[in-house]
Amino acid sequence: MPVSCDMLVFGGTGDLALHKLIPALFHLHREGRLHPGVRIIGLARRPLERSAWQALAERHCRAQIARRDFDQQAWQGFIQRLDYVSMDARLRHDFVRLASYLDTGGSRIRICYLATAPGLFESIAVNLEATGLAGPQARIVLEKPIGHSLASALEINERIGRAFDESRIYRIDHYLGKETVQNLMALRFANALFEPIWRAGHIDHVQITVAETLGVEERGDYYDRAGAMRDMVQNHLLQLLCLVAMEAPVRFDAESVRNEKVKVLKSLKPITGRDVMDRTVRGQYTAGRIGGHEVPAYYFERKVHSDSDTETFVVVQAELDSWRWAGVPFFLRTGKRMARKCSEIIISFRPVPHMLFGADSQVNQLVIRLQPEERISLRLMAKSPGKGMTLEPVELDLNLASVFQQRRWDAYERLLLDVIEGDSTLFMRHDEVEAAWCWIDQILAGWQNYYRKPRPYAAGTSGPEQARQMLARRGWSWGE
Repeated sequence: MPVSCDMLVFGGTGDLALHKLIPALFHLHREGRLHPGVRIIGLARRPLERSAWQALAERHCRAQIARRDFDQQAWQGFIQRLDYVSMDARLRHDFVRLASYLDTGGSRIRICYLATAPGLFESIAVNLEATGLAGPQARIVLEKPIGHSLASALEINERIGRAFDESRIYRIDHYLGKETVQNLMALRFANALFEPIWRAGHIDHVQITVAETLGVEERGDYYDRAGAMRDMVQNHLLQLLCLVAMEAPVRFDAESVRNEKVKVLKSLKPITGRDVMDRTVRGQYTAGRIGGHEVPAYYFERKVHSDSDTETFVVVQAELDSWRWAGVPFFLRTGKRMARKCSEIIISFRPVPHMLFGADSQVNQLVIRLQPEERISLRLMAKSPGKGMTLEPVELDLNLASVFQQRRWDAYERLLLDVIEGDSTLFMRHDEVEAAWCWIDQILAGWQNYYRKPRPYAAGTSGPEQARQMLARRGWSWGE
């Protein structure tokens, strides 16, 4: 049953709001998922009339949405929901003005989406509370990163928690809204085929890769302070690790799922001191070619310091101190300016105990690809036609886009609808964020003392040679 609410989008003229949130909300409107009373209000310092923001939203939606899905009649209905208020998120009197505009009486649900720089989170929460906009029916949505360390994450969580109780705080990681990520849970917990072998003794190792061909684009000032570890590993990759490694929750609800994810994060073996030299790889891209075009080195990107030692590539060999996963390494890899854009999870199973058909037999692998296409493949060995027992790897392939013909939901569509409906299952709880930072901080400290200089790799390649060697020493290779 659709729920009526006000969606307040702080940072309403920014890239996240215009490229992701507004198009996602339009899709929900077009498919009848939004209550007629839902209002969407953009908030930013830029002085704009309502009609100007509507035109800006239309221009970006037309650029982001396939032409066949952009229905003009639906758009005319959608823009009636859109309004705009020019305000400064740091000024209390602007929130007083916003409260007057919204009419704070009654029990109307209010969703405060902070599509802003993280530095504004606390200021917005303080002003919402002071002006009565953080009442019992209000919810707040925070984009990553939640801080840049454990100490800063604790501070943000504590300050946001003064204005909003935990049940009304939605820490968003858009990877958790992807259909294939959710299919990972279905694959594990709804199919008897995998549960008996989803453990040490049957699984050799796990690779989780999020690779991008893009550089830092217009985010150089942020990225140079964050780096790949804070920007990607602390949130996206650790969340994917949790879904691969977690135990089955008692039931599929928010607290049960998040309890199991926290257990995974707390079971991560620490990587401290000189261990970072053996169990991590830091890299930074140099000049190279991608798609036939020359691209500059990282330190020549806009808003990046020329002597920067920020990492644009990371590999971490993670291990879990748990009964199910003892001795199974999880290799987490992410990088910019890589040879191809790809997000995937590869589960490599142990080889058969006796190579009946010779040493050419390869290990079985379950490949769960999140992008560019969404698919699940099981790689098996089969006999090739002809005389003799010559084996070749073949794939049992589930292409989710071809199996399910309807339009694939964008991750933000699913997550925004969950916020409206009050379902926090796919959002991070404060102790998840803190447990992740606790593990990451130790690696960052080790880097500061023993591994400050990142390894160079040419743009358009698969990363530093040390990343290949990390797996090659054990007879493995990255799934390329």
